[in-house]
Amino acid sequence: MGHVDVAAVGYTLPDGRPLLRDIGLRVGDGARVALVGPNGSGKTTLLRIVADELRPHEGSVSRSGGLGVMPQLIGTMGREVGAGDEPPTVRDLLVSVAPARIRAAARALDAAELAVMTVDDEPAQLAYAQALADWADVGGYGQETLWDVCTVAALGIPFERAQWRGTDTLSGGEQKRLALEALLRGPEEVLLLDEPDNYLDVPGKRWLEEQLRASPKTVLLVSHDRELLARAATRVATLEPGAAGSTLWVHPGSFATWHEARAERTARLEEARRRWDEEHASLRALMLRYKAKAAYNADMASQYQAAQTRLRRFEEAGPPEAVSHEQRVRMRLRGGRTAKRAVVCEGLELTGLMQPFDLEVWYGDRVAVLGSNGSGKSHLLRLLAAGGSDPEPGQRPVGDVVPAPVRHTGVARLGARVRPGWFAQTHDHPALRGRTLLEILHRGDEHRRGMPREEAARALDRYELARAGEQRFESLSGGQQARLQILLLELSGATLLLLDEPTDNLDLHSAEALQEGLDAFEGTVLAVTHDRWFAASFDRFLVLAADGRVRETDGPVWDEGRVARAR
Repeated sequence: MGHVDVAAVGYTLPDGRPLLRDIGLRVGDGARVALVGPNGSGKTTLLRIVADELRPHEGSVSRSGGLGVMPQLIGTMGREVGAGDEPPTVRDLLVSVAPARIRAAARALDAAELAVMTVDDEPAQLAYAQALADWADVGGYGQETLWDVCTVAALGIPFERAQWRGTDTLSGGEQKRLALEALLRGPEEVLLLDEPDNYLDVPGKRWLEEQLRASPKTVLLVSHDRELLARAATRVATLEPGAAGSTLWVHPGSFATWHEARAERTARLEEARRRWDEEHASLRALMLRYKAKAAYNADMASQYQAAQTRLRRFEEAGPPEAVSHEQRVRMRLRGGRTAKRAVVCEGLELTGLMQPFDLEVWYGDRVAVLGSNGSGKSHLLRLLAAGGSDPEPGQRPVGDVVPAPVRHTGVARLGARVRPGWFAQTHDHPALRGRTLLEILHRGDEHRRGMPREEAARALDRYELARAGEQRFESLSGGQQARLQILLLELSGATLLLLDEPTDNLDLHSAEALQEGLDAFEGTVLAVTHDRWFAASFDRFLVLAADGRVRETDGPVWDEGRVARAR
């Protein structure tokens, strides 16, 4: 069995701001520890330090057993082994989560195969033969047998048929399930899982909960899904942000008792700080009293020096740990008046995904789009985000990302004055990369005006992003990127919000702020979600069933099985 031991780890961001301070954590053999904390508190950075992707500036990390890692954003998986700008294949994704020896042999085999196809001389043939031998020596063929089990379990097709498919042909949930199958069935004894439940449908989340409870592996995971945390984690490690960097404390029980334990801890810290302040005031008053007496009585000089020494030592020891900053995100989603019928679908069929259906969405409706992974939910939102099947010039989507075309028949039409704003599931925003948050708001774009620095800083502060204002977009955590996306939608004038899994990377406080913002939004909302808590706030439910039918239900439906179609 494996373990992870983090000792006094500190990490400072490139701009000089401390992110982690004196972090100590032990994840023992077979333990399942949940790492929680506000967005931007350093959860993903700590996982990257444990995975040896980042070097801590202080402290050390020790591990035993093989290490399997799942990154937060599924779209990054397999990129290092994908060919050029082409999307990674299913095989690339599985290689990216395989043991190091398998990854190295797979890269060598791919390079040798390419050389044979392009050059095909004797050296290339010899290199290819050697690569095949090396692949066999490291257990590559046995690994392919394991991958076959994984693709059948996750996709319903064997590895031989699935391996060269691009991952862009799979839903985010299918990609996540495939990677989790490989990691949970693989030989690595320690797993680092960053938001493993993101993109999974509810049956997939329940499957993950069961697999984690049954697995003998040592697991350190980050998640904001309260039900998964309560059912799967044996301990909860909490990062608490502070001015000198985030600190960490561990609740030895499950997440079910974490809120009560955190409230008790906060009360203890507040009481300890109150007593420290009282003692500090008492020692200072005593020192000043002796100082006044020593001014006219030389015999009091020794008492004055002793009081000074006592006060200095007390101050050098420092106050007790401060109570962490309580996050307060304030979203002001405005919207605007549109035609009564905001969205009309007539005989709409997304090719290969769903049967034709009709739909009317009225101004002000809150529609949750539900269904299993691969049922076409994100495709439907993407079609609407592009303005529908025949968009008017004024119905172009706000934002910097142009939705990819969606093959369909029938009609999807937006009403007058309906301007779609799209929250992308993958956070893929090439136009924002390389720019700081203040630069993004200062420059503006064709949909939103540029903002003076002070006004931009105030807007970022409402989203708890002010401290990250000088950071580049790509350096933000997944939750911070999600909050910035919502802020840009707020500033863009969208009257139809199309939200694809908006709460996946948001911490609890941010998700609650989003719900409050949507309650006040004067417009129409369609949201794809597998968040059972978030879905309860909607008033209409559109279910994309496993057999391709589309229907409305009175409440959320979570028991749809795998989509039934040729793969």
